[in-house]
Amino acid sequence: MIHRELTGKIIGCAMKVHQYFKNGYQEVIYQRALAIELDKAGISYMREYEIPIYYYDTKVGSRNIDFWIEGIIPVEIKAYSELEAMHFAQAFNYLEICKVECALLINFGESSLKFHRLTNKKLNEH
Repeated sequence: MIHRELTGKIIGCAMKVHQYFKNGYQEVIYQRALAIELDKAGISYMREYEIPIYYYDTKVGSRNIDFWIEGIIPVEIKAYSELEAMHFAQAFNYLEICKVECALLINFGESSLKFHRLTNKKLNEH
């Protein structure tokens, strides 16, 4: 598994946040608390990291990743009672746009924390 140790630490931080708050809060509350836990764990990150979106060579917009961890792992967090296909599509798009091997999709909105390690299969196609 790609970046297993680092993703495990990130998930551990998310578990601490979920144990404290449980479900029912807005995403921004979990995001702020996760930043505190990442700091305590010594994990470097950028919050609301802006990535440009291009249509061929023309920039057509940008998206913000909730967390860009150590310059190699995008982390998208949610606070929904259940994740939908569009949430996974969003995280997979980040994998492709950032040209990285793995990403995390973490949902604080369920009674127990749900997380998904996603891998970029397109990097291995060439």
